[in-house]
Order: sequence, then C-alpha cells, then structure tokens
Amino acid sequence: MRMFRALLGVTVALTGTAVGLPSSASAAPAGPITAITADRGDHGATPVPTSDVWTPDNSVVTATPSAGDALRLKAARGDQFIQVDVAPPTGSQWTAGQMYLAARFADAENARLDITTLGAGCNTVNAAVTVLEIARDPGTGQLTTFAAAYEFQCGTDQGVLSGDLRWNSTEDYLAAVPEPGRLDLGHVEVGGAGASRTVTFTSRGTLPEVFGTVGVLGPGAAQFAVTADTCSGRTVAPGGSCAITVATRATLTGSHAANLQLPDNSARGVRLVPMSYGAAYGVTGMYYPLPPQRLMDTRSGLGGHQGKIGARQTVELLVQGRGGVPAGAGSVVLNVTVANPTAAGFLNVHPSGGARPNASSVNFPAGWLGSNNVTVQLGTGGRISIYNHSGSTDVVVDVVGFYAGDHLDLATVGIGGNYAPLTPTRVFDSRKIGGVVPAGSAVRLWADFGPELSGHVRGLVLNVTAVKPERAGFLTVWSGEGAVPTASTVNHGAGTVVPNLTIARTAPCADCGPGHAVPSFAVYTKQNAHIVVDVVGVMDDGKVPDGMRFRPVWPTRVLDSRTGIGFSGALGPNTSGSVSVYEREEVPRDTETLVTNVTAVSPTADTVLTVWQMGLVKPTASNLNPAAGQTVSNAAFPGIGLPYRFEVHNHAGSTHVVADVVGTFHRHPGTSTGELPRGTSRYAVVGSGSRALR
Repeated sequence: MRMFRALLGVTVALTGTAVGLPSSASAAPAGPITAITADRGDHGATPVPTSDVWTPDNSVVTATPSAGDALRLKAARGDQFIQVDVAPPTGSQWTAGQMYLAARFADAENARLDITTLGAGCNTVNAAVTVLEIARDPGTGQLTTFAAAYEFQCGTDQGVLSGDLRWNSTEDYLAAVPEPGRLDLGHVEVGGAGASRTVTFTSRGTLPEVFGTVGVLGPGAAQFAVTADTCSGRTVAPGGSCAITVATRATLTGSHAANLQLPDNSARGVRLVPMSYGAAYGVTGMYYPLPPQRLMDTRSGLGGHQGKIGARQTVELLVQGRGGVPAGAGSVVLNVTVANPTAAGFLNVHPSGGARPNASSVNFPAGWLGSNNVTVQLGTGGRISIYNHSGSTDVVVDVVGFYAGDHLDLATVGIGGNYAPLTPTRVFDSRKIGGVVPAGSAVRLWADFGPELSGHVRGLVLNVTAVKPERAGFLTVWSGEGAVPTASTVNHGAGTVVPNLTIARTAPCADCGPGHAVPSFAVYTKQNAHIVVDVVGVMDDGKVPDGMRFRPVWPTRVLDSRTGIGFSGALGPNTSGSVSVYEREEVPRDTETLVTNVTAVSPTADTVLTVWQMGLVKPTASNLNPAAGQTVSNAAFPGIGLPYRFEVHNHAGSTHVVADVVGTFHRHPGTSTGELPRGTSRYAVVGSGSRALR
C-alpha cells in the first residue's frame, strides 16, 4: 500500500463536551491541545467531503476512551460531524514513536482506524497510524492523552486522506487547508482563451507552515500552468494565508488531470490539490466563406445611410445578423468600394465602440472608383464604424465571409476552415489564354491541389486583377453556383490596372479535368477586360493538419516610410525594404502570417509592389499596381519568417509605403504536427484551368 506523509490539524476536547464559536487558530493554545485535522489531498470525497480542522473553538468535541487503548474522537458542527475510532492491534498497547498499519477493525497485525461522517463511511480501509504521544490513567489504564498522525485510504481509492489527531496533547500540529480543495476548470477550447482558478491555503494549525516551491505533477501536468503564486518560499503563521492561481494550457483535446503540489514542513511533506478540466477543439478563428452579399450602398441608402459620407464623418454599419453573419462572429471580411470621391483621402474601417485607430483601410485619389478587401473585428452590437477623412464619397460594402469569435454557436454553424498559405500561383491570365473576357460574361476557374487535398478546400485567397478594361465597371468573384451576386470584387475605371484581394467561396467541380473533384470559382466582368487571377492561400475544411487560425488585432501601423516606422525613406526602383514586427506587442510570438493593408503613396512612375515573407524567394505575383501619382491600397497576407520580418519590393520609380496590421494567423496547437517550417503548408497548386461558365 502506497502511503504519503501528510498532516492536517484536528483537535478534540477532554472526555465530555466543549462548545465554542468558529474561529481560526492564531497561536498555540496555552493548555492541552485537542484537534482533528483532515487533508483530502488527492483522496475521494468519502468519507470526508472537504479538508478541514475541528477544534473546541469551532466544534463540539468529545473524546471517549475505552479498554485496550481504544479512543473515539468526535467533533460536531451544526448537523455535521466527523468521528474517528482508533485502537492498537489486538492484545497490544500503543507505543509512542511507532507506526502501525491499520484497517477498519483491529486484529493481531493491524491497528484500527475508522473515519465516518454524516451518511458516509468505508467498508474497506487501508491506513497507517503513527503515534506521537501517549499517556494513561494509572488506576484504570485508560488513555488520558493521545497524539498521532494518520494516512487513510477508503476502498480502492488510490488517493490519500491524511491528518492529525490530538487529545489532551502537548504536541503541536500543522494544518494548511486549501479552499477550494479541488480545482475544476470546466471546459475550454484548444488554443482558446483558457480558464484560471485560484486556491487559497490557510494555516490553521498551532505551528507556522513553511512552504517550498509549488509544482504541477501528474499525467496532465503539461496542460496546466501556475500563473500567480504568493505561497512558494513563504512561512505562514497560524491564521495567515497565501494563494496560487492555475490556468489551463489546453494544447490537446480530452480530459486533463494533475495535482498542484505545494511542499511544506508537515509529516507528509506536501499539500495536494487535484485539478481537472476538459478541452475540445473550438472554432475560434476559423473562417466561414459566404456568398457575397451587399450590406451598404450610400447611393441607395442600403445599410441606413443615404448620400455621400462627408469629411471627418463616421457612419456606423450593422453587420451581425445580416448577409449570413451570425451572432458570435468575431471578425468579418468585406469588400469596401469607394465611388466618386470629391477629394483624395482614405477610409478607416474599425470596430464600433472604440477610438478610431491610426490606420487606413481604403486609400484613394479624387474621382476614383475602386475597392479593397477589409478584415475588421465586429464591435459593440455587432457593428463597424466607417470614417472618411477628406472630401465626400459614396461607399459600398459587401460581405464575403467571417471568422468565428469565441462565443460562436458551433451547433448552428458547424466547423469552419483553417488558413493555409501558398506560394502565389497564377491560375488564369486572359492575355495568354482566351483573350479579352467579353462584357456581361463569366469564366469558371479551378485549381487542383491533388486528389488528397482538393476535397478539403472550401475557399481560396485570390488576388484578382482587372487589366485595361474598355470602360469603368467591376468584376465579381463567387462560387459559380447560382446567379451572379449583386456584389462586386474589383471596381475599376477605364484603361486601368486594378488588383484586389478576396477570399472566394468555392464549389467542387467533378468534371473540370483532373479525374477528381477540384475547387472552382467564377469571375464575372461588367465590361470587356483582361483578367488575371493569382491564388495566394487556401481556406480549408479544418480537417487538414497544420492549419492556421485568425486572431483580430486592433488596426496598427507597422510601416510608414514617410515617418521612419518599419523603414525610412521611399523605395527606389527595383529596391526592397524589410519590416520587423518582432517588438510589436500586437503580434504574438506564434504568428506566422499577417493580415495587412498595404498602401503605395504617390509613386513617381507606374509600378508594382510585392509583399512577401523574409527568407523566401520574391514571388512573381504582385500585390499593388499603382499608377504614377496615385495613393492606393490593397490587402496582403505576408508571412513573417524569423526574425519576424516581411519584405516589400518596388519595381519602378520611387514610392513611399504604408502597412497596417488588422489580424494575424497562427498554427493552431490542436492540429499542429511540428513538421512544417514557418509560413508553409501542405497545399500546393498542381494544376489549373478555365472555361466559359455555362
């Protein structure tokens, strides 16, 4: 039988009864000590439901000695009681300084130790009693003084209940009573916010508790963390207390259990507090693609605001509950279009209810028609705020998807998708295949990721470019299912080259060519135009290892070459600049990809900007195609290789560059295998194709 040394102070009065008021011991009593202590530790709830100390100060205590060195100690408090029966092995007497194995009833080899409380006892007892002090009446031979430490197991319970027994004793005792005696941290989400609980240890013996260094041991120890500690290395006088806070780590699913272990100067040498919680995969940070749907158009009054948004004016837009965005969505992915602004300026789209951040979402010149992909956290009441800095402009907002918040109802929406980065890959260029796409028509495009992975793709992160369209108009990207949505993806003027990032919902195409179903999508053009499409990432079904989850960030500027943030000075022709986010507190250390808005500020020539992860080869695809003198922006998802940097390259002329971070992607700990380098994924385009949409 495995025994652990432990002592909890418990005292009992002389034969008869004593009545007292509840109190905590603050100093060693002047007279004889009577007490019962019980430290549940890792023992079950039977027979003692909670750790406690019973003394004449807080209980009615009786002691009944009988023949054969037997003793019954009983402490009553209200309608509750604890009763302890002890006796030496049959035919013997107690000897001070000796340890006795014990059972429920004494026999020739075992002493008796039986503990009962109201409605609870044990049929099978494995125990030990160590006698510390003994005295007897010379006339009757019955006990007059008794002091012992005990360890007790009820039935097959493998934990240990331990404590001290004192009656008319001169032996002091230690007691450190934990509250609560067990920590149940509930149910948490793997990789989520987690949970924490605090346990307070109160010294309720007659001697000071001297604590060592707290630790966590047991099969689930790695799933717990001590986050606050006022106990380790302290001496706590009787009546004093200290506290330890424990939090969940939650890197694995399942039920996790361990013991909080606080070494002390008791006979057992340690105080144990069992801890447990359950962890499961949640959906926080997962992506849910939606059919594009219009939420706001100031030209028609859709969304609640009629007419242009004026200079330094902020308009709130309700998003939650519209366009398929449910309660519990954390952030949304929007396509925000500016139409006919009266002056050069920018929009700032941010969560409602907070101060406006120093960041921009859409940058534009006067008279511009264009759009940008904007990811924004939902604010108060599921709303966002749209601020216009200069002049006045019409604004159109379409929603294309959302990221789950930590209160999303999984039963309602199901499992979402994880993000996987790709080496930017061109899947369509009408300048090389098919020629100009006619006005009013659409093409179906597909990308093949192989037979094992293609079926897991639910959305694609695309950079879609309209190249020199004949007239002002727009492109719309959608799954290809059903009619063309009344929403736009790329808005353009005549003769321009305009890119925009989007996350397109896909539909499986069984007859596109590879012999297995592949993810497909469609692009509609309002005007005759060349179309170029690059795939830069995947949103999957959440079932492929090493997927990434999204975390929103309050919009934060990490690059402004005009003021020396990130790097200083305009980028010259064929020049790159490196931006570090290592010391940015908004970017957690597990971040592998940033969600940014990148702006070219007044380039001196028509140029191309490319943003990518430091340490990788510069992609051939572009992120921005600004004309000379324009200030325009586009969303980008650059990886950040060690040491937490990304690169920006300018092709021609010189230009200042601004970048704002609105979110990050991290490899979800519940699905991470540790096999892939930072910024890489299991996905790669192995084939692509196009055809007219029937």
